[in-house]
Amino acid sequence: MDELRKLFGLLAVFLAAYLVPFGHPRVSGAIMEAFYMLQEYAREHVLFCLVPALFIAGAIASFVSQSAVIKYFSAQARKWLSYSVASVSGAVLAVCSCTVLPLFAGIYQQGAGLGPAIAFLYSGPAINILAIILTARVLGWKLGLARAVGAVMFSVVIGLIMAYLYRGEEKRRSEAASQLIAQAVRQPEARSGIQNLLYFATLVGILVFAAWGKPAQRVGFWSAVFEVRWYLTGALLVLLAYMLVRWFRRAELSSWMDATWGFAQQILPLLFAGVLVAGALMGRPGTDAGLIPSRWVEAAVGGNSLAANLLASVAGALMYFATLTEVPILQGLIGSGMGQGPALALLLAGPALSLPSMLVIRSVIGTRKTLTFVGLVVIMATVSGVIFGAIAG
Repeated sequence: MDELRKLFGLLAVFLAAYLVPFGHPRVSGAIMEAFYMLQEYAREHVLFCLVPALFIAGAIASFVSQSAVIKYFSAQARKWLSYSVASVSGAVLAVCSCTVLPLFAGIYQQGAGLGPAIAFLYSGPAINILAIILTARVLGWKLGLARAVGAVMFSVVIGLIMAYLYRGEEKRRSEAASQLIAQAVRQPEARSGIQNLLYFATLVGILVFAAWGKPAQRVGFWSAVFEVRWYLTGALLVLLAYMLVRWFRRAELSSWMDATWGFAQQILPLLFAGVLVAGALMGRPGTDAGLIPSRWVEAAVGGNSLAANLLASVAGALMYFATLTEVPILQGLIGSGMGQGPALALLLAGPALSLPSMLVIRSVIGTRKTLTFVGLVVIMATVSGVIFGAIAG
């Protein structure tokens, strides 16, 4: 099988080199657009979003006990608690679909149930308070309210459906994890619960403030935080350094770095490859340099037909949206004739999914579950768009 895959890989490279019209302006432009998008992603998101998220994921794997994760997020945990926490996590994190991936992988590998983990995965980028407020102010309060309600509902419903569909696998997985915990020798805690809480709060604070998006208008609370975000981040880094020196042993820090590096090796190659492909196909947000012309999308998502909502959902699921960029992009699409229903469908599918994130999710939970998750997001976004379009008129 491995040799057959190598053969098909070599054949694909040969056919691409032989048949692709690299001299065509659209093709050569799309290739450059892929690298422009990768450069933009590296400059704007890797250092201040993805790297902190990788360190948090490593910390979860190293310092959060598996028993605690199973207690609150396993399939046997109280659903109202696990889904409540998971479904509103995005209100605190304010991350994009790629930044949430290390955090998702961390809690899932520590024994979180598939349902709560998927709810967390969807809600992380979807329930962003700043993005929802910006949506309401720029695109109208109806669309902003529908996005907020839809995002919370989606995270819970999709998580519950995934947990039900794969309940057999999850039961076996949960039982295996519980047996490992029962057999393990309990070690004395190196830190108090308050110290661990402060440590994780500091890590999350660094992620939140370092990735704080620039508001559309330079007024109010959000703008004030943006102006001082680096001071806040610097203060938290100093506090983190103090905690690491005073509260942690050298062996613990080494374990943390090893876990972080493991997540980086798993996630970064797939993520960068996905960004390249997404850039080549769709181009950077606000440009028309990808293989798929933006006018095709604009022409297909007018009105409120089922096809228009489905196309908006699929396009949103494939595109990569950095935090807050979906709002100005949608503003332009609505100005070009996009209907209210397809606009909501794109808002519900786009920030939570992207082609790069799909590749990484597949490496964590497998192909079948990934396709199911993506299908549920697209279907629910499409149906929600049709209903909202009919109500909004």
